[in-house]
Amino acid sequence: MGLHIEGNNIWVNYGKIQALKKLNFIIEDGDYIGIIGPNGGGKSTMMKTILGLIKPNNGEISYCGTTLKKSKIRMGYVPQISDINRQFPISVEDVVLTGRMQKKIIPFFNYSEEDYKMVDDVLKTVGLQALRTRQINELSGGEFQKMIIARALTMKPDILFLDEPTAMVDVMSQRQIFSLIKKLSTDMTIVLITHHVQMISKHVKKLIYLDRNIIAEGDPNQVYQYAYIKPVHHKIKSRLNGGGKNNV
Repeated sequence: MGLHIEGNNIWVNYGKIQALKKLNFIIEDGDYIGIIGPNGGGKSTMMKTILGLIKPNNGEISYCGTTLKKSKIRMGYVPQISDINRQFPISVEDVVLTGRMQKKIIPFFNYSEEDYKMVDDVLKTVGLQALRTRQINELSGGEFQKMIIARALTMKPDILFLDEPTAMVDVMSQRQIFSLIKKLSTDMTIVLITHHVQMISKHVKKLIYLDRNIIAEGDPNQVYQYAYIKPVHHKIKSRLNGGGKNNV
């Protein structure tokens, strides 16, 4: 049975703040999904809820017909770069190695030869093998982001979640990272949050516009038109016709 994750009527609140409401979604094996939407629209909350990091107030998520723990789905997660301390004194190799640590605390834990071989492989995949001994505070934004992707890949994920992987990096690095993710999508399911819609619209199989719930989903070009182009044209038309309260 292939990967199948389904959310039904998901609600998430932060106190009195409603982050998600009436959210329904399906993620299938081999999907490459882009999630877009306004700031505060619940994109990161949706991702963390699927990952099991946030418990919904209502609704449930099914993972291949069972719970996340019982499904044994391997999930990789690349958080926002702003959530990570870049000044911590540690090398690229050591950061990537932590992706191989066991969830349970094991006394006198040592990494195996297989662990080091996996680190070699993923560093080559992301193009950082020459920087393995470099301290992370010496990395550029793009290099740092590739390192975090490499760490997520060490667990051989069935599905990879990336929360704005091109935030705070230069244009060239953005293109390199999106090219890398496109390559990875041939081997695993990808769910990606981004504001760089035009860069990924030709690559993703499905685009979701989220604003607390799913406003539009499906063909990337159609969703992009619905979310960004049509509203702008509508405002321009309204102004030309003398409509609205704030005519220019």
